[in-house]
Amino acid sequence: MGEVTRLLGQASLGNKAAFDELVPLVYDELHRIATSRLKLEDAAHTLTPTALVSEAYLRLVEQDRTEWQSRAHFFAVAALAMRRILITHARTRARQKRGAGAVPVDLDAAEKLGATAVFSDEQSEELIALDVALTKLKEFNEGGAAIVEYRFFGGLQFKEIAEVIGVSEVTVRRRWAAARAWLKREVAA
Repeated sequence: MGEVTRLLGQASLGNKAAFDELVPLVYDELHRIATSRLKLEDAAHTLTPTALVSEAYLRLVEQDRTEWQSRAHFFAVAALAMRRILITHARTRARQKRGAGAVPVDLDAAEKLGATAVFSDEQSEELIALDVALTKLKEFNEGGAAIVEYRFFGGLQFKEIAEVIGVSEVTVRRRWAAARAWLKREVAA
């Protein structure tokens, strides 16, 4: 058992100090994910990778009912926390904008960038549209929606996703392809 998994196990038992020990072990990876999520943002963007990591980490620490299963499970939950933060930020920015033009969401381009692309302020509405589409997808394909969240928002690899949800990598790839195709149609509509 790795050190991260051991500390997560202690955190699952209510040991808040375990999270303090966990920070140096996971911070670089969380920061890498956050940096890749924000690398497409313009210079005027107000959310920094450090702020995204800090906010996500605070949300993770507050989850006292989570039974952490593994390092991959932790990063999957971190991906969901980052998604919620980015969506909230996008909605706030969209409310502040007036009359900006829409830019299509390109899931293929995002996947080529390691499935960690985030939209600039001009694309906040499209990020919100993707969030709405993911919510619809979750109604009839919960597993596919989870895979999209883990891959697109968290940058997890297919192997890591397979570990988190307990299926084969081939199954993850098949569900990813189906969910991505449905989302492309839904967002384009």
